[in-house]
Amino acid sequence: MTDPNRNNTNGNNKPQAAGDPSSTAMNPPGTGYVFHNPRALATVPAQLRLWCKDCLRRLRGEALRHTATTGPTSFAPDAGTNTRRPDEESSDASSAGTTEVDASIAAQRLQNERTQPKPQPSWFSTTRRKFLERTGLRKRKCEDDEDDVPHFNGYEPNDSEKRVITLNGPQPTKYCNNRISTAKYNVLTFIPSFLFEQFRRYSNIFFLLIALLQQIPDVSPTGRYTTLVPLLFILSVSAIKEIIEDLKRHRADNEINHRLIERLENDTWTTVRWSELTVGDIIKVVIDTFFPADLILLSSSEPQAMCFIETANLDGETNLKIRQGLPSTAKLLETKDLLQLEGKLECELPNRLLYEFNGVLKEYGKPACSLGSDQVLQRGAMLRNTAWIFGIVVYSGHETKLMKNSTSAPLKRSTVDKLTNTQILMLFMILISLCITSGLCNLFWTQKHSQTDWYLAIGDFKSMSLGYNLLTFFILYNNLIPISLQVTLELVRFLQAIFINYDIEMYHEESNMPASARTSNLNEELGLIKYIFSDKTGTLTRNVMVFKKCSIARRIYQPERTPEESDLVQNILRRQNSYKDIEDFLVLLSVCHTVIPEKKEDGSIIYHAASPDERALVDGARKFGYIFDTRTPDYVEINALGKRMRFQVLNVLEFTSTRKRMSVIVRTPEGKIKLFTKGADSVIYERLAPRDQSYREATLQHLEEFASEGLRTLCLAVADIDEEVYQEWNETHHKASISLQYRHSKLEDSANLIETNLRLLGATAIEDKLQDGVPETISALLEAGIYIWVLTGDKQETAINIGYSCKLITHTMDIIILNEGSLDATRDVILRHIGEFKSTSARDANVALVIDGKTLKYALTCDLRGDFQELCLICRVVICCRVSPIQKAEVVEMVTQSTKAVTLAIGDGANDVAMIQKASVGIGISGVEGLQASCASDYSIAQFRYLRRLILVHGAWNYARISKLILYSFYKNVCLYVIELWFALYSGWSGQILFERWTIGLYNVLFTAMPPFAIGLFEKFCTAETMLKYPLLYKPSQNAKLFNVRVFWIWIFNALLHSVFLFWLPLFAFQEEAIWGDGKTSDYLLLGNMVYTYVIVTVCLKAGLITSSWTWLTHAAIWGSILLWFVFVLIYSHIWPGLSFASNFAGMDTQLLSTPVFWFGLVLVPIASLLIDVICKLIHNTVFKSLTEAVRESEIQRHDPSQVMEESRSSDFRFKHGRMENMLNRSKASGRRSITDRNIAPRHLRVENWDIDDDELDSREQQRQYQRRSHRLAGGSHHADSVDSATLHM
Repeated sequence: MTDPNRNNTNGNNKPQAAGDPSSTAMNPPGTGYVFHNPRALATVPAQLRLWCKDCLRRLRGEALRHTATTGPTSFAPDAGTNTRRPDEESSDASSAGTTEVDASIAAQRLQNERTQPKPQPSWFSTTRRKFLERTGLRKRKCEDDEDDVPHFNGYEPNDSEKRVITLNGPQPTKYCNNRISTAKYNVLTFIPSFLFEQFRRYSNIFFLLIALLQQIPDVSPTGRYTTLVPLLFILSVSAIKEIIEDLKRHRADNEINHRLIERLENDTWTTVRWSELTVGDIIKVVIDTFFPADLILLSSSEPQAMCFIETANLDGETNLKIRQGLPSTAKLLETKDLLQLEGKLECELPNRLLYEFNGVLKEYGKPACSLGSDQVLQRGAMLRNTAWIFGIVVYSGHETKLMKNSTSAPLKRSTVDKLTNTQILMLFMILISLCITSGLCNLFWTQKHSQTDWYLAIGDFKSMSLGYNLLTFFILYNNLIPISLQVTLELVRFLQAIFINYDIEMYHEESNMPASARTSNLNEELGLIKYIFSDKTGTLTRNVMVFKKCSIARRIYQPERTPEESDLVQNILRRQNSYKDIEDFLVLLSVCHTVIPEKKEDGSIIYHAASPDERALVDGARKFGYIFDTRTPDYVEINALGKRMRFQVLNVLEFTSTRKRMSVIVRTPEGKIKLFTKGADSVIYERLAPRDQSYREATLQHLEEFASEGLRTLCLAVADIDEEVYQEWNETHHKASISLQYRHSKLEDSANLIETNLRLLGATAIEDKLQDGVPETISALLEAGIYIWVLTGDKQETAINIGYSCKLITHTMDIIILNEGSLDATRDVILRHIGEFKSTSARDANVALVIDGKTLKYALTCDLRGDFQELCLICRVVICCRVSPIQKAEVVEMVTQSTKAVTLAIGDGANDVAMIQKASVGIGISGVEGLQASCASDYSIAQFRYLRRLILVHGAWNYARISKLILYSFYKNVCLYVIELWFALYSGWSGQILFERWTIGLYNVLFTAMPPFAIGLFEKFCTAETMLKYPLLYKPSQNAKLFNVRVFWIWIFNALLHSVFLFWLPLFAFQEEAIWGDGKTSDYLLLGNMVYTYVIVTVCLKAGLITSSWTWLTHAAIWGSILLWFVFVLIYSHIWPGLSFASNFAGMDTQLLSTPVFWFGLVLVPIASLLIDVICKLIHNTVFKSLTEAVRESEIQRHDPSQVMEESRSSDFRFKHGRMENMLNRSKASGRRSITDRNIAPRHLRVENWDIDDDELDSREQQRQYQRRSHRLAGGSHHADSVDSATLHM
């Protein structure tokens, strides 16, 4: 018999003719296989009969594949075809249509090879091979050995697509060692890498350019080092910070690399460092030890090569997980056994897939064995409850899955940063304009005075050159852009992140989990949140599952105090009609899972499960007397009402987000083979046998009741499998399990073959309670003007009920429910609802939109995305049900890109990572599902309720602080350096500086460095308690009222105005030149130092003027900066001639402090400059007082701010009510109903086309229940006198 996957050939390796009578071809319907009768067996009747029997068996297997592929016609009418891409298949988990196992592989580059007939060995060559094997001249190969391993579509990956490891021998190629390095730098790469990182910032490049231009002789008016020294200081601070952080990484790396491990080397065990390991090494790991590399488990101290591991370092889950070696290697318990291990291990190349592994173990003379994630021990995990294990290294060092996943999160920049960069570019353009203008003025002035004012010696080339003059003014005006802004922002944000980390109000004592700011670049972004996208399970709920109810054979059962008290157990004991289904139901609960039992000394059993749902289901079976207590790799044992039962586990078809179900195939104590399946109702119902109609409708009704109570539901089903059918399927499943390419999709297709013709047993209901403070948090966030979307994989009814429970949906809200089965239907319903809203001119309706995953798939297509987005943005609340992780990310990306608003995504599981990274700000909850979401997030918290404080308090504070810091930094620079422009009017546009050159360089770094820090760290306009109590105070920051283009240029204009006062008032005082009583005069530098002093005093007082919250550190920063300048003058005036610089500053303290003009100006000039600011602030706080300022005044006066809030709400209501009356009058005058009328009148819903039609209900009681259920989903009661009614099609 030839391989059925290949076309038969004759002895000359040519295809047989179609009409050859010696070849019989059979083409089963729906398959692409052709079976041929070999020519050598055509004349042998007995062998021919055997061949025909084998062909019939294969035909039956193909028919099984075809039936499983297409599914029951009543549930999958389109299952026969599959033209969608694999990613579309994964996004639609509820689709019944799948492809056949072989046809599902998308290896496009092998298409031509698959279509070509492949030659078969001739009869002579086959006979020759058998003769050589029998005579011992050739080693016999097993069916699955070496190159004869069967694979799908004839595809065998070449050596470049797989890793080949020789067992106990030299490796075919050199692999990397096990040394790791998480440090960014080393001694050789630090300087180039650090400089490259720093000069990726435009500001540093700009100041480096200025420093280089200053080195040109006779060009720089400020000296050669006034920009270079501050730049080097800022780079040095950053370098020290980087070195300290990198040294910590180096120490951690060295500690890990120098750990010791036992390696089998030269027939003995040798202790080596972790860094010395390489691929192919066989090592021994003992209990409570981390695995040094990615290993394949060979054997262990436990029976059947089992071991327990803890993966908290990988995914945060503290539950123990079980790993099991292959039966063929489980007996390698001694050193001599390991030394006899010979063969090859083939596996996929290193990748980032943490929970997937595909490999094949090929021992010489033995069948090939599939290797999967159950045999992998990953680096970073720890061995628990197992004395020792033997393993072989498959990935080492930076090729391990842990290191492959240790990549940085996507770079996110805050909105404030983007706006700041834009304004810096605008300032740069202004700087260029000033340089050109000043250069031209200098050129004109020089041409005019070069002949008449010959004593100035300005007729040389440099004075007459426009290029030299442009460079001079470019250097002179460069400080309009603050050199210290970036380093100040970095340090302030770093300290703000520490404030978040140490906020005791966001510390969860039960889990010992504080809040954690994993990045500091987005602190101010928390104050701009407009949309929140939240997961449900584990985020809004506790993710602590409790088994509450179950539905079996049309009846609902609940656990009682003891199993004997429950009606369910009594029905089993009394052998009532449905007791067989009840027994199968409880057996399924206690067998179909991956839970690990741990028996305590007192006899109690603790269940370790990968998910809380599984633990709750097994615990539910225990409440009914079916106790699961023993698990081995081959079987599980349960205590069923006192009777011990052992089930041999044949196969486990694991749960995935695509499959939405889990199955196990077991051999019962009676020897029968059964398939137990549990999963979502959408995937279970479409796989039920067409003849199984007994419990469908009753179970559906119970599912709806459970969901309406907010319970999580699962459907349970069973199927009996014939031995012959199972063996045929198991062969196919084995082929899929040992393939290296596309193993995941092949296993899914293989599972689809057997998970068919199921018999429904019932459903379960699990309670997942809301976390503490969730309703209050959501209510506060909604009041703050934030839109909240819930993206969940739960049922629609469950999500709606949770929406009511957490106050996301109110009973005054209308609900639009979209459940459509096609693209056209989705388009029609979306366009109809948009038209209804447009006709009423509504832009923010009090409506909740609920959409399921299947409809969402159609709504997110290119031609519907815009309309769907428009409908969503009109609604107040959006809930997406039955959505996949990729759909969550698509929804977040759609809103973020289209609205340009700041979005926040919050979740707790690995399925939330995609949307967390797509949002502007990602929040991870350190919950029961591990730390995957937390590790991928920007900020992590322990409970959803802490989001309220994180956004309303820290977000609003940090936004106000960063905004004022940036505005103030630009203000103080413009104040000082624009004075050089005013002085150019009197210096003949020569580029002469008014100030001493080193005072220019130290202005940002020393004398005005502290006030921005005080503003950025301690500024707050209201207390935290007030911010939490009145969420409306979040509105100013959310609407970006504190930092925008208009505000930025108001500050720049204010700085220009102050610079006019600061320059011309002292200049007027110098008009008489004599500023001392004895008639002595001084030069321009005294004027410059007087102006410089007034600038420092003015900008420091300006910092106090914009400060809302004064602390002793704020006082120290403001008054200390002024005092620091005077101390500097006293010291710097006496440096020369002791040191050979600052000669022009010698004795300046005596000159400056001895003139009464200086002291008079010290009082007059700052007051005159800030007088306009004080008047504007007084008028604003009196006439145009904002709500925030009114509340702050109440706090200062120690009054209750509630009265101010009530006045604000009542005035706002009167304003809106007046607008509504005007609109209503205009609408009545035009004979039309306005949106005002519609909003005032009670608005109700009429629900159409839901799951069950009225015609299908059998009784009036069912109709009444259906109407109550539809009415409950509509969010209100129907009245006959309803003024307005909206029709929703579902």
